[in-house]
Amino acid sequence: MELAMDGPGLEAFVAREFPQVAGDFAVDAVGEALVVRLRVGDRHLRPGGTVSGPTMFALADVGVYLAILSRLGPVALAVTTGANIDFMRKPVAGRDLIAQVRLLKLGRVLAVGDVLIFSEGETQPVARASMTYSIPRN
Repeated sequence: MELAMDGPGLEAFVAREFPQVAGDFAVDAVGEALVVRLRVGDRHLRPGGTVSGPTMFALADVGVYLAILSRLGPVALAVTTGANIDFMRKPVAGRDLIAQVRLLKLGRVLAVGDVLIFSEGETQPVARASMTYSIPRN
């Protein structure tokens, strides 16, 4: 499928529509899979020095959203309708989180994505998520 938005376009969209979180995320690659980075800071940590579950959930959610936009263009009103996340191991403290996102289905009204989240530089995922989005009708 042809791309409708590239990495810089996706980052510009997030900066314009979601300025409150734009500095947290960076798009590392757009293609068959989308790779998005969460720039981990102190505000993302929980006691014990690990990244919080809600932060990893946010990365998965943003990742699938951006993967959809990369294919359809700036559809700001696409919304999450289903989510499941498995936390598999503790993220490495002090490292960014990297999400590898694949769209399993991209239909007219529904999109389903699969996400693997890694601590930067590690080969074993720290979390796996599946997300379903509703796409607004034109």
